[in-house]
Amino acid sequence: MVEDGGEEEEAEGESGEMPAAAAAPAPQRCNGFLPGKEAGGGGARAEAEAMLAAGGGRPETRLSRRRLAVLAVFSCYSLVNAFQWIQYSILSNVFAGFYGVSFTQIDWLSMVYMVAYVPLILPATWLLDARGLRLTALLGAGLNGLGAWLKCGSLAPGRYPLTLAAQAVCAVAQVFILGLPSRIASVWFGPTEVSTACAVAVLGNQLGTAIGFLLPPVLVPNTPDDIDLMAHNISIMFYGTAIVSTLLFFLAGVVFEEKPKYPPSHSQAVLQNMPPEDYSYKQSIINLFKNVPFILLLISYGIMTGAFYSVSTLLNQMIVTHYEGEEVNAGRIGLTLVVAGMVGSIICGLWLDYTKTYKQTTLIVYILSFIGLLVFTFTLDLGYLIIVFVTGGVLGFFMTGYLPLGFEFAVEITYPESEGTSSGLLNASAQIFGIVFTLVQGKLTTDYSPRAGNLFLCAWIFVGIILTALIKSDLRRHNVNSGIVNLDVKAVPVDSPVEPENTTLKIQSAL
Repeated sequence: MVEDGGEEEEAEGESGEMPAAAAAPAPQRCNGFLPGKEAGGGGARAEAEAMLAAGGGRPETRLSRRRLAVLAVFSCYSLVNAFQWIQYSILSNVFAGFYGVSFTQIDWLSMVYMVAYVPLILPATWLLDARGLRLTALLGAGLNGLGAWLKCGSLAPGRYPLTLAAQAVCAVAQVFILGLPSRIASVWFGPTEVSTACAVAVLGNQLGTAIGFLLPPVLVPNTPDDIDLMAHNISIMFYGTAIVSTLLFFLAGVVFEEKPKYPPSHSQAVLQNMPPEDYSYKQSIINLFKNVPFILLLISYGIMTGAFYSVSTLLNQMIVTHYEGEEVNAGRIGLTLVVAGMVGSIICGLWLDYTKTYKQTTLIVYILSFIGLLVFTFTLDLGYLIIVFVTGGVLGFFMTGYLPLGFEFAVEITYPESEGTSSGLLNASAQIFGIVFTLVQGKLTTDYSPRAGNLFLCAWIFVGIILTALIKSDLRRHNVNSGIVNLDVKAVPVDSPVEPENTTLKIQSAL
């Protein structure tokens, strides 16, 4: 295991110092902390003040080199999980013939990811808050490997139930993966790189989807007249995935730690100093659902990401409807869509770190995604694949590039609530919308045409634009890191009786 000693003392550290006279009272962590814990001159408040006093008013913050290894390993096993999600859908006609089932049953191999996420997200986010980042990461990587090995037992016609069960295990692993990008970014990365780090963590999942579009059609060509050859080709894909996911599980055990020795930012220093016994997961959930901007983002994020899930799941069916026998190019178009989205994610992450214009960027990307889907819809049946490649790339750049924007915007407007909880709820919303959109768009595509299904998505994305425009931009985390005054947050529900003034939690300027 990589040692903490020297690497935690790495340069890039920033040691916050202020004149003692200017030091403000330490902010209390209100993400579900129980009312009354901060009162009485002791406990969390006293410890926070002691922490600040020890550093001359601001805690010492440093960046660890380990953060890069943590980000890399997480991105890699998130990649494998996303690859396993899309590997069936992009070969829907191949697997439907191999297992002797309908296209709808093959679609369920993708939708099981969405179905599993919704009931399990609250237990998963509780585990992340109560037991920490390392255990959650190991569960995600371990279940990912287990599901991959179970698929190796389904390499024969008639074993669809086993491959569905294996995919369900991978779907459970996803619950412990999708909520981690913003948590890893906040816990391990400094304020000038946190949005970029979140984008890179999300990029790993996107890259897995991209490889899932590209590699399976190459590894498993459609050979309906030779089922034995088809089974052999599928086995290469399944065993290769299992070996890689197992290796990544062991790497996660070596690299992942709960948190760095020193906090990377002042906002994290405040949160890490709060005693865990004062935390209430239930209160955190209540606080989030009383945050109106977050609710608006929850719905708009679900619409956009659910639309992306639906388009990804049904892309093969849309392409082969107009371009028969072009399964390989369908995979390449999916690859183009996701790779362009990866570029969009990184650009958006860098832009946010530079400008902190969360709402403006989110709204612009949302509008451009709507335009991109309209153009993709009305050019899909022109008979020119090159046009589909171009329009798919434009759509992917904005639609997939939106994903890290939503995560980071949520962390900003809900600070100091747990990043894992807010991200988990965003993903749950995306899974719910994804299930509905996939079923409805799939039905419209089968009964009418791909255009009808895509126009259905366009109507919903237009609703998402309106909701995004209504979000109030309250950048709480940025305000703490910048020392901006009057960020007022309460540890009790807004409809509770008025507390004494000393229990109102105000993050004041440290300048």
